[in-house]
Amino acid sequence: MTQKQTPLREQTRSVVRSLLARTAVDLFAAKGYDDTTLDEVAAAAGVSRRTLFNYFRNKEDLALSGLAEQGELIAARFAERPADEDPWTSLRAAFQVLGEIDMSAERQLEMVTLLFGNESLRAGHAEKQARWQDLLSPLIEPRLPDSDRRALEARAIAAAAITCLQAATEEWMRLGGKADQFDLYDTAVRAIRGPAAQPEKKMT
Repeated sequence: MTQKQTPLREQTRSVVRSLLARTAVDLFAAKGYDDTTLDEVAAAAGVSRRTLFNYFRNKEDLALSGLAEQGELIAARFAERPADEDPWTSLRAAFQVLGEIDMSAERQLEMVTLLFGNESLRAGHAEKQARWQDLLSPLIEPRLPDSDRRALEARAIAAAAITCLQAATEEWMRLGGKADQFDLYDTAVRAIRGPAAQPEKKMT
């Protein structure tokens, strides 16, 4: 079956969104989120303020735009894992897409510091990750034993895994990026699941 191609117009819009977001993050990192105006972002990107609002609702949406795309990538990677694989193993493999994003460690640290260092962005980050839970829970549910509470169990697993990922990311930021994020994630998961839960480190 021939894979359906994304319309060129949608591809172009996605590229423009990405470039605008990258420009904004550069300014946020240099000047601070609160001290950077949308007019400055538009000027740096070479577009009008009106054009900027064609792609983003507000400054917070601009700063957090990548998180929604990351959630979709994580869900897609989870869906590719073997159907009989333990959900926690599949989640760890799915989260690996975050390490495949074309971004230097220094820039990633800037992004994380920006997100967790601002109260409104931190709240928005939590809201976006709640959407990750909505994407992952229906994929986890079929892998669990059949019961009338299977949907709840799936949501609990997704929420716990996402919380472990966030805790690991915050610790990675505290350490100045001088640690392996997935080693930190494994530590967080073991704290919840117990020492018997060993990470699957050699995944494809």
